[in-house]
Amino acid sequence: MMDNTVGSLTQEQKSIIVGSLLGDGYLRIVPNRKNAFIEINHSISEKDYVDWKYLKLKDLVKSPPKQRKGKGRRIAYRFFTRQHPELTELYQKFYKDGKKIIPNLKLDPLMIAVWFMDDGSKSYKTYCLNTQRFDYQSQKILIQMLKEQCGINSSLNRDKEYFRIRVKQKSAEIFKKLIIDYIIPAMKYKLE
Repeated sequence: MMDNTVGSLTQEQKSIIVGSLLGDGYLRIVPNRKNAFIEINHSISEKDYVDWKYLKLKDLVKSPPKQRKGKGRRIAYRFFTRQHPELTELYQKFYKDGKKIIPNLKLDPLMIAVWFMDDGSKSYKTYCLNTQRFDYQSQKILIQMLKEQCGINSSLNRDKEYFRIRVKQKSAEIFKKLIIDYIIPAMKYKLE
């Protein structure tokens, strides 16, 4: 893996950021500012995971993660990156009229692992990816990408009034083998 040159993102950083965008992360552009930044925000119970993301993205960040009181009793743990032109490029791909969509992507195992650590869970004998915030069309695109790029068959599974992606049981082992080496110790429980 190459180091940053002239402030550009490494492939590892891009994969972590895209995986985060598939999960809980979101990009923003502040009015009157040129470039986008990403916010990484999880529950304090996932402190180790936020710290891992921070260490991987540290050269893009001004200050380390901090606790913040959220809605109700929730305590969040989060950090923001600095604004960056490559994040603006991702913003232009991932957002249409302020709503997150799925652009054409080349998925890699680290992206999928981060997506799973953000928004995945074990479900009976397989895995689910909580994609409820994406519209139906975006979810169908993700299902197609998983199949064509990774050989993982999945379908939409109703979760109350929304849908999420459920890996088909016959693909569960393929999915697990693809991501297991990238799942950090604090998040291994999601595979069990």
